[in-house]
Amino acid sequence: MKKIILSLGLLLSIGLQTVSAQSYPSKPIRLVIPFPPGGGTDLISRELSVAMSKISGWNLIADNKPGAGGNLGIDAVAKATADGYTIGMGQTSNLAINPTLYSKLPYNPLKDLKPVLLVASSSVVLVVLASSKYTSLAELIADAKARPGAINSASPGNGTVAHLSSELMQQVGEFKLQHIPYKGANLALNDLMGGQVDMFMSSVPTVLGHIRSGKLRALAVTSLQRAAELPDVPTVAESGYPNFEAITWFGLVVPAGTPDEIVQLINKQANAAMSSPAFKAKLTSEGAVVLGGSSQAMDEFLKRDYDMWSKVVKASGARVD
Repeated sequence: MKKIILSLGLLLSIGLQTVSAQSYPSKPIRLVIPFPPGGGTDLISRELSVAMSKISGWNLIADNKPGAGGNLGIDAVAKATADGYTIGMGQTSNLAINPTLYSKLPYNPLKDLKPVLLVASSSVVLVVLASSKYTSLAELIADAKARPGAINSASPGNGTVAHLSSELMQQVGEFKLQHIPYKGANLALNDLMGGQVDMFMSSVPTVLGHIRSGKLRALAVTSLQRAAELPDVPTVAESGYPNFEAITWFGLVVPAGTPDEIVQLINKQANAAMSSPAFKAKLTSEGAVVLGGSSQAMDEFLKRDYDMWSKVVKASGARVD
């Protein structure tokens, strides 16, 4: 009798999930962006929400929830009701770096979240003002070696890919910069433009417009290959540090208990939106590489990147309490 009751309970649970997936979505879906407006994560998230709404007819509402290197927004996703109505735009820092960087993290990205798909990736680019005395990475490093800690290096925040790319570059090149962390890329960019800091490590989409307008000078990108939208900018590897690579990536996540049927529906609509020529053209023009794929592929990628960045964080000695 007990086995019969348990079996009926399991069948009922499966039936409810199926009904839930068939009627999904019946209300607006919140897309949590864990960084302030104006940065690369915000740009990619909003482009995706618009593209998905056009393709699917769903009502996606972008919701910026910045703070603590992206932790506040991702924690809100992890603790949300697992019904598919809260999606988060995860990023390298809050999914693969922060678990090692922070002494206490309110969520476990490998246990409390379920990957949906990888959206895009981007190089990190080192930029200075167009009026800067530095015209190459070699010149900047030579000055940094002559004056350890005298050059101010801005980043979107402690433990971001931009920050740790700089730390890795300093380890490899044996020089020292003065790190100035900000609460988001836009704030750091404003101070660079105002001359308060000497250089800025950023995702390409965040600064591409200013590079094209001639306000900023790009000295190097951190990918192994040159960025498609910055073909004249050398890589760090080309600049004397072979095999150097550090990229940032973006991917959709949902609370861990979200039914697989709903995850696959979101995955299907996101892939369709990302395959549209308009979406690809927009992200490519902003310096990003469109990815896509299955939820399983993102899960495997996240686990590999998690292991890689944990080693970089430990080697750098970076820590946030």
